[in-house]
Amino acid sequence: MAQDNFSQVTEFILLGLSDTQELQLLFFTFFLLAYAMVLLGNVLIIVTVRTDPKLSSPMYFLLCNLSFIDICYTSVTIPRVLVALLLGHKAIAFEGCMAQLFFLHFVGSSEMFLLTVMAFDRYTAICRPLHYTAIMARGVCWALVAACWLGGFIHSIVQTVLMLQLPFCGPNTIHSFFCDVPPVVRLACADTTLTEWLMASNSGLISLGCFLVLVASYTLILAKLRAHISQGNGKALSTCVSHLMAVTLVFMPCIFTYLRPAGTLPTSKYVCVIYTVFSPVMNPLIYTLRSSEMKGSMWRLWKRCRAL
Repeated sequence: MAQDNFSQVTEFILLGLSDTQELQLLFFTFFLLAYAMVLLGNVLIIVTVRTDPKLSSPMYFLLCNLSFIDICYTSVTIPRVLVALLLGHKAIAFEGCMAQLFFLHFVGSSEMFLLTVMAFDRYTAICRPLHYTAIMARGVCWALVAACWLGGFIHSIVQTVLMLQLPFCGPNTIHSFFCDVPPVVRLACADTTLTEWLMASNSGLISLGCFLVLVASYTLILAKLRAHISQGNGKALSTCVSHLMAVTLVFMPCIFTYLRPAGTLPTSKYVCVIYTVFSPVMNPLIYTLRSSEMKGSMWRLWKRCRAL
């Protein structure tokens, strides 16, 4: 792969978040706890939704898929970071770096599309309740989820192909804890202006476009709920608030990172922690603590497990 695009670099060095020994121990603990929370929280959501017939609505079907995506998303980066912090091995092969970049954008963009679908689901449930069952039928939900994965795959293929066209023949130090477009493209031994604009148009416009659709859908939802304050609408409003919290954690850092060429401003590696670690950790908490149905189902699952 490195030979095909005339690269002489065979590996990259991931500097991580800090070289200080004490901070590395702190970061190892943080990433380990975060990964454990992501796995436990999202597996719990998946098991709860799959085992409780009361959670058969499209909203929980989509939530189950979001949990699966969060598990995949964090598994692309965090295990590699834990090994590097524990063993001090910061090198990653050129092929491994490109693979990490591909899967990061594949799963990450699929999550953006899925969050947009979840916003459409809430809009349909609140603004068009009489047609909700027909619009969000199970077959439609499966098709929407498949479209999210397909869209993420196409986006990631484009990013990876653009990256593989660049020659890497000199610096190989990446000022981050994982391989991503902005820090890697700066290492290319060529004029990357056009490539950077193409990548910004791809990743940045996807992030911004999905975010604008989400804002529009929630604006319509809030306008619908404003004149009808009731217990049912209060529950719907609570669901929308939790979704907005998750959306903000995902989209704002991504828009800041990708909606500009990589060489214009340096990308903070600490900002990357928000959408690669913090957001997947918070999603299970946001969706479970704000949902009385999820909490009730988890309590029933706990009692069944104790009875075994």
